[in-house]
Order: sequence, then C-alpha cells, then structure tokens
Amino acid sequence: MAPVVYLFFLFCGLMPLALCVPSIGSQPEQVHISYPGVRGSMVITWTTFNETDSMVEYNLWGGKLFTQTAKGNSAVFVDEGPEMRKMYIHRVTLSDLRSGATYVYHCGSEAGWSDLFFFTALNESTSFSPKFALFGDMGNENPQSLARLQKETQAGMYDVILHIGDFAYDMHEDNGRIGDEFMKQIESIAAYVPYMTCPGNHEWAYNFSHYRSRFTMPGQTENLWYSWNIGSAHVISFSTEVYFYLDYGLDLLFKQYKWLKSDLEEANKPENRAVRPWIITMAHRPMYCSDDDNDDCTKFESYVRLGRNDTKPPAPGLEDLFYQHGVDLELWAHEHTYERLWPVYGYKVYNGSTDEPYVNPKAPVHIITGSAGCREKHDGFIPKPRDWSAFRSTDYGYTRMHLINSTHIYLEQVSDDQSGKVIDSFTLVKDVHGPEAWL
Repeated sequence: MAPVVYLFFLFCGLMPLALCVPSIGSQPEQVHISYPGVRGSMVITWTTFNETDSMVEYNLWGGKLFTQTAKGNSAVFVDEGPEMRKMYIHRVTLSDLRSGATYVYHCGSEAGWSDLFFFTALNESTSFSPKFALFGDMGNENPQSLARLQKETQAGMYDVILHIGDFAYDMHEDNGRIGDEFMKQIESIAAYVPYMTCPGNHEWAYNFSHYRSRFTMPGQTENLWYSWNIGSAHVISFSTEVYFYLDYGLDLLFKQYKWLKSDLEEANKPENRAVRPWIITMAHRPMYCSDDDNDDCTKFESYVRLGRNDTKPPAPGLEDLFYQHGVDLELWAHEHTYERLWPVYGYKVYNGSTDEPYVNPKAPVHIITGSAGCREKHDGFIPKPRDWSAFRSTDYGYTRMHLINSTHIYLEQVSDDQSGKVIDSFTLVKDVHGPEAWL
C-alpha cells in the first residue's frame, strides 16, 4: 500500500466517517435549460452547494468538444426552513446560437463539471412547426409520467416542455431537499429541451421563493409572468396564485393584470398578429373544470375567470380580457385529471359547427392537463359532465401539442396507465385570429 494511501486510511480510522467523505458541494446538479425570449439565446441553470465559478463549455454537434465558453454568475438561495440550507443557483446565457442547430455542452467550473448534455437552439423562423409536451402537477413521489417523458424527450420528440405549475410536492419540504431531488429527477428532460414553467399553489411557501429562485424564465418578474414567441405562436405564462395568496401582495394581482393587458394589446397589433397569429396562454388553476374535489371549480365561481369582489379595489378576472383580445387556446392544470372543453365563453358553448366544433370556433378552447402524477393521486369528476365538457379522463398522463402552422394546432392526450395510448385528440383550426374570429 502506498504511504499516502496508508496515511489516509490511518487518519480516517481515527476520525468520524463523515469527515472522510470528499466534499461534492462544488459538483453541478439540477441542470435545466430555458429560452430567455432573446433571439439566438439559451439559458443554462444549475445548482451547487459551494460557491464556484459559473461556466458553460459548448460546441456544435459533431465538432470538437468545448470550443466555446460562456461565463455567468450565481445567486445565493437560502431555504427558509429550520436548517436555513444554502445553495448557489448558477445561470449562464449562451448567445449567438445558430437557429435550429444542435449543441453539446456541460456546465460547472474547474471545481466540478456536469454530465454531457445536448440541446437544439430555438428555430427562429415563424414557419417553424414545434412540438410540445405539456402537463402540470408532477411530484417527486409518484411521478408516473416521467419515465415516458424522459425517453421521448431524449428521442427528440419535443422542442419544448411546458410545466403548468405544481412541482415536487413540495419544493420547500425537508428544508428544500425535496426540491433538490425533484430538480435532479427532471434533469433527464429539462437539460435537453427548454423547460418553461408557471407557478402553482404548491409553490406557495416562503412567498414562492423556491419557484422564483430555481427557474429562469424570460422577463424581469422572477418567473411569475412572461411571454415569448415560437413559430407562429405568442405564448403567455402567468400566475393564477396572485388571486389566492393576497398576503404576499394584492398589488401583484393588479400588476399582472396590467401587464397581461399590455402584452395582449402588443400581440394584437396587426403587424404582430400577422406573423404570430396564435395566442396561447398557460397558467395553473383553470377557469372551468368538472372535478368533484370541492376546489376552485365547484366551491365558488372561479376567481381567475371572474375576479374578486372582496378586495379593495375589486380584482378583475381574466375571461373577458382574453376573449376581447382573441386568445385562441388556454392551457391549465391543478386538477389531477385531463379535461378537454368545447369552445366556451361565459359558460356558453360556441362550437364552430356541429360536425366540426374546433374549426373556426367562436370562443377560446381550454385544456386541463394536471395528471402527470404526484403523491396526491387522482381527482374524481362530478357524475354528470357540464355542457361545455367534451372529454375527460382520470388516467395518469400528459398532453402533446403540435403547432403545425398558422391555421392548425394538433393536440392529443397520452395515457401512461394505458402504456402510452393516445386516448383523445383533436385539431384546432383557425382561418381568422383575433377578436374578429368570434364574429
């Protein structure tokens, strides 16, 4: 035995075992990427538990490894649980990426590097036809859909993942360790395609601090609300939770509403709607649903849809705002089910026609997809569907969306309970976009 190794074991024999385990606090983990809303860019985000440099080494697929280097910075995040655990959230923005090109990368520092990952830079063309996986309510425990999503993502089936609120169940638990474990679980999809998010009610703890700190979305609102463009769509992400956690600031509700109104007005300018005709929203708690869980849709008229009259001043709802600005498709989660609605506004169905309800409908289409899998299991439905409810399922699963072109979007629901079977599908066809589509 070499003298140095002998001395190491002799020293360890005299010391507590924990002191002889090499520190891995400088090792990157929880790697995920997101689109920052800037052409030719991608943000790489990861975590360490020691303070280190923030670097990404990358290159075009098929080229010599690590020919380019980008540097960023880190921010200290302290979980507010009893241990006050501290971590470092690193962010590096890669710029001047070639539209639609694939890159290989790893992240970290000379104190430790991540595994090797790859991603495809966002195709900036308005004729790009992206494919999405979308879901909400996926936890660290019982994430039933995750294995299928891992395989499909790494097989190149998706260009973007949309996680529509409720992560980990819950990120703050066990002094933030559940959040760490969940972020490591999703690394196998989120390190390969942009993982775009919105907050849900399970992110409430410490004023949504885990959600605001762990992700990196476009804009300057700590990921609470933002918008971005992809292909022929303008995508808006926002927080339904501003209607419920008023102790964290009623002003957030009004700030978000003002921002939504401004963003929708900008998106509806003729020159903008001409190139991005689709407007798609994503947020956690739905305006409509037919679950029997005594929650938002059965306990009271939806705050998100109608607003609140118990605040000063009264808080405006969003259904009229979205209708007036011609929002085409609204994506929701929160209910641990899948539900497809007929085109609906004000509880009334406005199908395009009896035979083709989703061809030129006269109201927005809503999809609820909150059945990815979590420890709270399934929700149930009320026995009799509402008039506006077209299809519903309690199977674990997720939704696929294909933005085909400026007039067609295809959506389908995958049942993980049925080994990946597509249990529902439809194509939304719009020859006219904007408020005039309702006429």
